[in-house]
Amino acid sequence: MYELQRLTAEHAPALLAFETANRAWFARTIADRGDDYFACFPERHAAILAEQAAGLHHFHVVVDPAGAIAGRVNLVDVADGRAELGYRIAESAAGRGLATAMVAQVCAQAAGEYGLTGLSAVTTLDNAASAAVLRRNGFTVDGPITLGDRPGMRYLRDLVISAG
Repeated sequence: MYELQRLTAEHAPALLAFETANRAWFARTIADRGDDYFACFPERHAAILAEQAAGLHHFHVVVDPAGAIAGRVNLVDVADGRAELGYRIAESAAGRGLATAMVAQVCAQAAGEYGLTGLSAVTTLDNAASAAVLRRNGFTVDGPITLGDRPGMRYLRDLVISAG
């Protein structure tokens, strides 16, 4: 069973392996992270953990039954009760509902544990799978955007904070 875990320093080696193994796969639909991301990974990882500790972001990894990272689901730019959702699933785990399930878990955490009231997300128009994940998780279209040089769409979701 796959497990959603909050990102820690201990995830660094597995996260770098995940990002490296899936770099070309991700670059098909989203901007490449660039060579500096990989060359300076330890420093970058420490920096995002510090930002997470400051409450600016909530980073998560999806861990497979063998302990390898199969995805990421992040909430970034936390402010005024809102954040932007971003996610990526390994090519080897894609197409099996994993993104939909993990995004659902993060949405629940966002409303409950993190106290957020709304999320936004973006995807390119040619990434139908990502748009489907968002729709399955209650996101609605907000309007067209441009991601780099590619046409895209912005989505929004209001979160219900459960009492109790």
